[in-house]
Amino acid sequence: MGIPTLDAVHVGRQPIFDANGVLVAYELLFRGRMDAVASGRQDTYATSTVMVNAFTEFGIAEVAGNRPCFINLTREFVTGRLPLPFGPEQVVLEILETVEIDDEVIAGITALAEAGYRIALDDFVWGSGHERLFGLASYVKLDLLDGDLSQLDTIVAEIRRHPGLKIVAERLETAEQLAIADHYGMELRQGYALSRPQVLSTPSLSPSRMRRLELVAALMHPDARLDKITAIIASDPALAMRVLRVSNSVAAGVVSRISSVRQAIMMIGLTHIRRWATLMVVDDVGEAPEEQLLTTLTQARLCETLAPRFRADPGAAFVAGLVSGMAELMSMTPAAMVEQLPLTADVSDALTTGAGRLGEVLRAVRAYGDGEVVQGDLAGPYLDAMRWSTRTLSAAQRFTPVGAPK
Repeated sequence: MGIPTLDAVHVGRQPIFDANGVLVAYELLFRGRMDAVASGRQDTYATSTVMVNAFTEFGIAEVAGNRPCFINLTREFVTGRLPLPFGPEQVVLEILETVEIDDEVIAGITALAEAGYRIALDDFVWGSGHERLFGLASYVKLDLLDGDLSQLDTIVAEIRRHPGLKIVAERLETAEQLAIADHYGMELRQGYALSRPQVLSTPSLSPSRMRRLELVAALMHPDARLDKITAIIASDPALAMRVLRVSNSVAAGVVSRISSVRQAIMMIGLTHIRRWATLMVVDDVGEAPEEQLLTTLTQARLCETLAPRFRADPGAAFVAGLVSGMAELMSMTPAAMVEQLPLTADVSDALTTGAGRLGEVLRAVRAYGDGEVVQGDLAGPYLDAMRWSTRTLSAAQRFTPVGAPK
């Protein structure tokens, strides 16, 4: 099977600076096409796509390092109808100016603030009702390009009545606008006069729509079983890679490293896995070319099967085979992919230098795939791995829950 054609995913980021010109944060921006998205849900689609791409396609460390990220939030996320799949550590939630402020929204933002999330009021307009959130917010963003500057004295005076509430001067494009930000002592600055948005791109293989829906269905079951969840995720290489990248975000500052998909799931927790899976279904607008992942999945399964011959851990061997195959599929080096994942030393060493028992497993599988003679008969295990992969992919294609999009 040849290398499939990959789609590229994109996320925009615009730097946010302090008054001294020091880069302190990024706003993450949607960069993509809306052709297949109904107008009424474009904001929600954009938000979910930014979240999925930043955290699961790139990894948040690749996008922002250790700086906080401002992410737009629609009413669905504010009120909890759609889940936030990440903790409050590295995000600032921007409440869009289009969100109508009512009791339900105030209750939702109160809960988010109490959970430790920092809140920003985007494109603030006096009298819109968003001033009711001053006591919950950490930032107020003022548009100095198209905003009504006639009430600036009043707005800034009201903001200053709330200690700790910072002003972000946004859409700064001229020296005059920078001077206004200086005059009012606005703490943070954003706009073309300082830095234009940068677009980050990476090749992507989207997980199967059917597999995602199957995962959501299994996670919503009142007796969700870890072994069932692990089996679903491990059966789709693209989905497994997303889970590994999410675990890397969770693992920031944590000593433990992972060597299996199961460990990654346990590190993230079923609650957050459920939230990510739900968000990926929201993000989905097209069928994924799942059959093109057969070679990668077969390699991972064969590594898992052969692991006992080399006295290696089967779960770690599956991850090593998966990452190795995905790296080739996405035209990346294994070392580059390893940098994005919180892998244990034995898995990392096997992928980067071929060291250890896992390295021996990988070499044997690669050699067999290249038509070389290897010790022991691998024809039987390879056919078994191929059958397992084919069954797995076929089952995913057949699985269509009631109400699922065709």
